[in-house]
Amino acid sequence: MNPLEVAAEIAEASTLPSSFYKDPEMYERSKEAVFARSWQLVGDTDDLKAPGTVKPFTLLEGCLDEPLVATRDYEDQLHVLSNVCTHRGMLVAETGDNARYLRCRYHGRRFGLDGCFQAMPEFEGVRGFPSAKDHLAKVSFGSWGRGKFLFVSLNPAAPLEQVLQPVQERLGWLPLHEFRYEASRARDYLVRANWALYCDNYLEGFHIPFIHASLNTAIDYGNYSSELYEWCNLQLGVAASGEIAFDLPKASPDYGRRIGAYYYWVFPNLMLNFYPWGLSINVVRPLGPELTKVSFLPYVWDSSKLDSGAGAGLDRVEREDEVVVEAVQKGVKSRFYDRGRFSVVREQGVHHFHRLLARELG
Repeated sequence: MNPLEVAAEIAEASTLPSSFYKDPEMYERSKEAVFARSWQLVGDTDDLKAPGTVKPFTLLEGCLDEPLVATRDYEDQLHVLSNVCTHRGMLVAETGDNARYLRCRYHGRRFGLDGCFQAMPEFEGVRGFPSAKDHLAKVSFGSWGRGKFLFVSLNPAAPLEQVLQPVQERLGWLPLHEFRYEASRARDYLVRANWALYCDNYLEGFHIPFIHASLNTAIDYGNYSSELYEWCNLQLGVAASGEIAFDLPKASPDYGRRIGAYYYWVFPNLMLNFYPWGLSINVVRPLGPELTKVSFLPYVWDSSKLDSGAGAGLDRVEREDEVVVEAVQKGVKSRFYDRGRFSVVREQGVHHFHRLLARELG
């Protein structure tokens, strides 16, 4: 029997056991079973426009810690490769640059921008060399938002298009390629709690009237609703009377409604928060069983609508959430707490998340 089992019927289900949120062994298992098999947002392709561009990065730093490098070769093709030299394990690309090829500075092994082995000094007499093992490993990647956002997976459980299909079908009319990153509004938050507790909190609007006074005035809580999909879910925030809302096209299934926010969560650790002013991306990065970094990455579409409606005061909302989630982390360590029950009306998203985790870790 799977100790993480969560019943399919929410009315009969209990949450994940409290041990999930504090067990170092469970945290380690999640690295391969959950994060290595998921799609991780690693940036946008605006940084990789020109042929010859080389961009090294660490995939999910502090958790997976996989050294990778994105390149655009001179055939104008994008690649994501292992950034580890196939000779002795040295990092191949240590800084972002424009280059004709990749060259390891340790012993001079050279690779094309597509990762293929090209040359190695003083290797005469080595038998069976070079072989396929001497190329840099290719890593699965994909883009979304008319090619703007770059995703990477070490061992994808499903195609990226399948994972993001519900978002694309609902909001494909948005010109995401025109959204611009606003670095001055970006924030990183260190939360002393398990990464999944942060996601639990995000996935239900149940706490909004109790914790977020300002947000509660911007949305119509009575009409707040959740929609569940295979790898993601949506919390639909209807704007309160007098608050700003999307100007929706007639083809939208929400046309005629005053939508103030689309809150998409993508398994396991990505939030895509669409507001009339643009998109706030939240990336939840596990750093340990009880430590998490959350990055807020804003992409602005209409600056005239900033700081209004449900998309205003995001820093305040985050700080309010942070206090609650850290208190819950202390609570789940209690000897007197194991599992809780779900609100059928308000916690469908949390139930969906727990079911996915139980499946992937089972």
